[in-house]
Amino acid sequence: MTLQARLLNVCPTLPPVPTMNKRKLLILVLWVLVPMVLIVATICEKWQGTPFVAEHVYGAPWFVMLWAVWVIAGGAYIFRRGLHCRPFTFALHAALVLILLGAFTTWMWGEQGTMLLRQGKSVSGYLTDEGSVRHFPFSVVLDTFLVENYAGTDTPQDYVSRITITDETTKHEESAEVSMNRICSYRGFRLYQSGYDADGKGSTLRVSHDPWGIGLTYAGYALLLVSMMGFFFDKRSMFRRSLKHWKTSATACVFFLTGLSASAQNVPTASVLPRDVAEEMGHLYVNHNGRICPLQTAARDFKLKLCGSTEYEGLSSEQVLTGWMFHYDTWKNQPMLRIKSQAAREVLGIEGKYATLRDFVSREGADKIAFALQHLSDAQTATKRQLMETYEQFMLVNRLCRGEWLMLFPIATGSDNGIEWCAWNATLTGEPQDAEAHLVQRMMNELAEHVKKQNWAEVRSVTAQIKEYQIEQLGSHRPDDLTVQAELLYNRYGNTRPLAYICLLIGLLAFAFVCRAMVLRRSIRHRIISAWGVFTILVLLWLTFTLTLRSIISGHLPFSNGYETMQLMGFVALLLALVFLRRFPLLGATGWLTCGLTLLVAGMGQSQPQITPLMPVLHSPLLSWHVVVIMAAYVLLAFVMLISLAALIIHYTRRDADEVVVRMQAFGHVMLVPAVFLLAIGIFIGAVWANISWGRYWGWDPKETWALITLLVYALPLHADSYSAFRRPTVFHLYCVVAFLCVLMTYFGVNHLLGGMHSYAG
Repeated sequence: MTLQARLLNVCPTLPPVPTMNKRKLLILVLWVLVPMVLIVATICEKWQGTPFVAEHVYGAPWFVMLWAVWVIAGGAYIFRRGLHCRPFTFALHAALVLILLGAFTTWMWGEQGTMLLRQGKSVSGYLTDEGSVRHFPFSVVLDTFLVENYAGTDTPQDYVSRITITDETTKHEESAEVSMNRICSYRGFRLYQSGYDADGKGSTLRVSHDPWGIGLTYAGYALLLVSMMGFFFDKRSMFRRSLKHWKTSATACVFFLTGLSASAQNVPTASVLPRDVAEEMGHLYVNHNGRICPLQTAARDFKLKLCGSTEYEGLSSEQVLTGWMFHYDTWKNQPMLRIKSQAAREVLGIEGKYATLRDFVSREGADKIAFALQHLSDAQTATKRQLMETYEQFMLVNRLCRGEWLMLFPIATGSDNGIEWCAWNATLTGEPQDAEAHLVQRMMNELAEHVKKQNWAEVRSVTAQIKEYQIEQLGSHRPDDLTVQAELLYNRYGNTRPLAYICLLIGLLAFAFVCRAMVLRRSIRHRIISAWGVFTILVLLWLTFTLTLRSIISGHLPFSNGYETMQLMGFVALLLALVFLRRFPLLGATGWLTCGLTLLVAGMGQSQPQITPLMPVLHSPLLSWHVVVIMAAYVLLAFVMLISLAALIIHYTRRDADEVVVRMQAFGHVMLVPAVFLLAIGIFIGAVWANISWGRYWGWDPKETWALITLLVYALPLHADSYSAFRRPTVFHLYCVVAFLCVLMTYFGVNHLLGGMHSYAG
């Protein structure tokens, strides 16, 4: 077979390409039109609001008809091509139709609403989202409502409504419990915990009545999963043909560069505690970010908030925090408050990036930022926001130095939670709080006096007394030693930003080297590949170490925010690179690049984000599966993009390397199929989780919508049997590079531009 034939067909066993007809053209037009409509809808939602797009787009009849026409045209084409004789391919498309049929059933006949319960009062109806009143064939009574908090804090862990359902028709009565991720189902109605009254005697429940739509949709999910698994065994699928055609003789090389030189540290002029003394104080407990943690963590977050880094003049976080606490007069002259806003710099009258605390106050003693905020117009919202961020730094230092910020002292109370936290300068009233307040202030006064006299032995002694007091007051609420030690280790070794730079450097050099080797048809020695594998394993072990520490500290798997999911993505990238390193060395280079980029993005803005208790709605095992599967899909799509980028570079720099480009197309297709399948599975796991938590499996949130857009965009090149343009290597590779913009928009753009309930906060 000629090279031209191989370029057009990817492999010699492909069936003839059908010519373009009206039916195929209609399907292609709809395939482009639907994502475009969804893109426009998410943008309109940003400016017009959710109700507008819900009424005029997602809930409009024309939008439903658009999907219906696509399904009908696609079904007719499938039967015309004879794909109904290929069971797994036919089942896969049938599953998608079943899912859409379930969505249509929900749209037509499903109802959602809200019911308000007050303790002891019977309720037999609910208010629908459309504003009408519907009645149950039973009645509901709220027995009790309670907020369950994390041990020793006032941070909610769960919201629980205990109800009694009475069915007069069947003379049946039963008790039930509704909480986050725990629904109550009775006679086709599903009740979800939604909110509660401030007095704790009322609860708001979401009501969903959709007996047929959910069943059809879930059946579609199950059929989709089975058909996807069977698709890999279909010998006539393009995936199997690409896998058979995929051959590679290229090898890869790894470069490891070290030698980071330590810069000379300036000797600080501010007074500080000795490092070992400050470190002992860092082992005290504190209520910070809604959880009990070592004071070291609060000190690290304090320094990060002020100077934008966990490093300052070679001092530890504990030294900086205690320096401000006990030596305010010398620290107020330290230029350590990082001012990112140019407007704030102008108000403060500074030229550089760092300000002292004294820069915030004029010669007359007036607060510069507060004065500027009072004189800004309502139209200057961006400037106001920038000044407020700067003002938060100023107020944080003031609250610390006034003894109001650190919740350092737990006081046992008779409340349900049992613990009330206070700062050392807090005013408490009543017995025994008043006596405890005197004790707290006495210990802190003694500590400050010994620090002033530099009597470090006595400082250690008072610190030990405070620790004993904390242990006594906390009782069973005290964190276990494993959690505390894990957090101390994480604070010291958890910064992965240096690792990100190393991975990026290795990935870039290896990527360029492997591309050159593939063009020149040169192989690289086996021992270099082995060394590369060793380095990959070492980085994987380090990431496993840091992720495990975060799991121990938070008490849940580390997949709850943007930082953690990006670290997980880097881990998955290196793991896949290690698996495929010997067979396809270019994947090793892309693995290092992907890992470096994800770790770098994870560390943007702050080196280590704060660890906070998990929100009640996130207490679900489906969260972990949803995040892991989605991250695996994103990693594979990143690999496809980088492989396609390398193929385009090779194609346009060496005209005699077409055979290499063809092989890279085959491998890109092999990676693309599981990537699209994993993305689909991840989306539908998220839908099931949403149905359990909120009573709806699809809400057209911008994050959901863009995930669907990404799925539709990447599914198109999988139909190269029908659309022959994707058989051309250059078209396939260029498409995969451009399509990756959808992934970036789904993960980053939605978070920062469009918002929505899926946006990560950190």
